[in-house]
Amino acid sequence: MLTDIARALGIHDADVNWFEGTQLMLSALVVPAFAKLGDMVGHKRMLLISTAIVAIASLALPFAMTFAVFLACWAIQGVYVVWLPLEVALIYSRAHSAGFGWRRGEAYSMGSTEPAAVTAKAAGVLVAALEAGAIIGALAGGALVDAFDLRIVLLVPGIAVAACFFVILFGVREAGPATGGRLDTTGLALVSLALIAFTGGLSLLRIEGPASPLAWGVTALGLALLVPFVFWERRQADPVIDVKMFINPSLWPVFLTAGLFGVSVLGAQAPLSTFARTDPSVTGYGLGTEGFATSLIIGIYLIAMIVGALLYPRLANLTSPRLALIVAAILVGAGYLLFLPLHATYAQVVTNMVIAGLGSGALVASLPATAAAAAPPSQTGVATGLTNSVKTVGGAIASCAFGIALSTGLATGTAGSLTGYLTVWTVCGVTAFAAAVALLVVPRNAFRDAARQNI
Repeated sequence: MLTDIARALGIHDADVNWFEGTQLMLSALVVPAFAKLGDMVGHKRMLLISTAIVAIASLALPFAMTFAVFLACWAIQGVYVVWLPLEVALIYSRAHSAGFGWRRGEAYSMGSTEPAAVTAKAAGVLVAALEAGAIIGALAGGALVDAFDLRIVLLVPGIAVAACFFVILFGVREAGPATGGRLDTTGLALVSLALIAFTGGLSLLRIEGPASPLAWGVTALGLALLVPFVFWERRQADPVIDVKMFINPSLWPVFLTAGLFGVSVLGAQAPLSTFARTDPSVTGYGLGTEGFATSLIIGIYLIAMIVGALLYPRLANLTSPRLALIVAAILVGAGYLLFLPLHATYAQVVTNMVIAGLGSGALVASLPATAAAAAPPSQTGVATGLTNSVKTVGGAIASCAFGIALSTGLATGTAGSLTGYLTVWTVCGVTAFAAAVALLVVPRNAFRDAARQNI
C-alpha cells in the first residue's frame, strides 16, 4: 500500500524510504530499554505497555494525513520489535518457574521441567504465527486497498493490535516475581546515542553516497561512543546491558549469528523484490514479474519460514540446539549462493528462496530462545532483546551497503545493476556461512536443559 500512502500524503515514491529508516532507528533504541525493564518490572507488564503504544500509533495513522505526523506515527509503531524478545523471555521464565511455586516471594520445588526445550517449541509456534499474520496481512491489505478508502484500510492494523492488548491483559499471566532494581539511565543514554549516531551515519551513507566525509564521521562517532558505554557498564552493579554476555562462550556466537543473519533477513528482501520486477527484455536480467507474481515469491518464502520455525525444535531435540542452529545457517547461505548461477527463471528464484526461507524461519525462532537458555535468569529479557538489536544493526549495515552496490556499475534506467545483485547474494551467502562457522565454537551442549546434557 506504500504507493497509495505516498499519493495520499502528496510525496514522491522515494520518500517512503524514510518510513523504514525512522522506524528502524527507533526500533534499535527501544529494545535495550524495554528488554531491561521487562526483567526489572515484569515481561508481561512491558509487553502490555509496548502493545498499547503500538496500538495508539496505529490507530492514529489514518488521521495523520501530513507527512511529518504520519512519519512520527509510523516510526512509533517500531516499538513492536520488542514483542518477540519479551514473549520468548516470558515463556522461558514461566517454563523455568513451572517446577516451582511462589510463596511470599520465595520459590519452593514442585517438580521438574525443561525450560529450554519448552521455549524452543513455543518460539517456533510464535514465529509461525508471525509469518502467517504477515501473509494474511499482505493479502488482505492488497485486496482491501482496492475496494475501500485508504483511511479505512489503515484502521485494520490498529484494531488488531488493540485487540491484542486485551488478549495479553486477560489471557497472559506473569512468570514469578520480577528482579527489580534501578534502571541504568546513564548507560541507556550512552547506548542510545551510539545507536542513533551509527544508524544515522548509515542512512547518510545511503543518501549522500560513500564519498561523504560527514556520513563516515557520524558512523565512526557511533562506534566511538560504544567505548565509554562499555567502560560505564562494567562498573555498574545492575547495568542496562551486561557486556560480559558478549564474551560468554555460549552467547557471543549467538549475537554474532544474529548480526550476520540480519544482513539477509532484513537487508535482502527489497533487492529480491526489485530483481523480480526488473524487465529482462530491457536489462538482460531479472524476471519481469507483475505485482502478484512478485508477492507470490515473498509468500512462498514466508511459508518456508513457517516450516523452518516449526521444524527447528524437532531437529534440536533429535540432535542438539547447536547443530540445529548450524544447519539453519547453512541453509540460508546455500539458498543465497545458489542465486549466483541460478537466477534466470521464476522456478530457480523460488527454489532458492525456499531453501533460504527454511533456514531463516529456524533462525528467527531459535536465536531469542537460545539466548534465553544461555543467559543468567535475571537477564533473559536483555539477552533475547540483544538478538533483535544486533540483528537490526546487521540489517541496517546491509541495507546501506546493498543500496550502494545496486547503484554502482552498469544499470539501465532505474534498474539496479546485475553486479549489484550478485554482490547482494554473495554477501548474504558468505555471512550466513560465517555464522555457521562461529557457531562451531559454542559448547556442544549449550542451550540444552540440564536433564538432557548427557544425551
